[in-house]
Amino acid sequence: MGVSTSAPEAGVAVVTVDFPPVNALPVHGWYELADALRTAGADPGVRCVVLAAEGRGFNAGVDIKEMQRAEGHQALIGANHGCHAAFAAVYDCPVPVVAAVHGFCLGGGIGLAGNADAIVAAEDATFGLPELDRGALGAATHLARLVPQHLMRALYFTSRTATAAELHRHGSVWRVVPRAALRDAALELAREIAAKDGALLRLAKAAINGIDPVDVHRSYRFEQGFTFEANLAGLSDKHRDAFVSGGSAVPGASVVPGTSGAGVPGGGERR
Repeated sequence: MGVSTSAPEAGVAVVTVDFPPVNALPVHGWYELADALRTAGADPGVRCVVLAAEGRGFNAGVDIKEMQRAEGHQALIGANHGCHAAFAAVYDCPVPVVAAVHGFCLGGGIGLAGNADAIVAAEDATFGLPELDRGALGAATHLARLVPQHLMRALYFTSRTATAAELHRHGSVWRVVPRAALRDAALELAREIAAKDGALLRLAKAAINGIDPVDVHRSYRFEQGFTFEANLAGLSDKHRDAFVSGGSAVPGASVVPGTSGAGVPGGGERR
């Protein structure tokens, strides 16, 4: 359990997240993931990183139960900083990052996948931000990198999800494959990228980040300020308590017409 790194072939590092049962990460998990990504990117022999996950889904966000057990705001602050660190580690990785997404990609998963350079998804993958249903705000910055602006707003305000096939039509998912073929498909793309000159790849990544129209770091931190405001107002605890006591699923029943969601019993959500 935790975050592990492997090197299945020359030039490619695979960072794998495994926090059963649903990859709802505790505070230390976000920092562990950030450290693994930074270490992989700093390795001069690595030319592409694949970010993958074990278990039922790619990422279900923050462990809400951990947050509700803690006194005061320290767990919330830890989750805020931990999520920002992990998202930044994906975006700022000196080499391209390919996200291999299966099952649910919710909340914090959107922050990770939205900051990746390319996404390969399984046919069962669903993407969404159930933030409002969990008393939180944030990651619209990253969802806006996956879908057009008005769709992002509709998904955000309704907490609905979109499928991998829909994101593929919007051009944000490179390829959609059967679940069993996901790891091979992600490695195939990583292999093609890693075949390029490593020094040029690092220059290219820096150049592309430098021309981004939105500063993702500042934009996301701006969103997080409203999350903290919701907590100070007492709004967030009400929704988190209801989630913990009711054992409700992370959204999936509410979906974009023509798509299907993925329930995540006992999951968490990102802050």
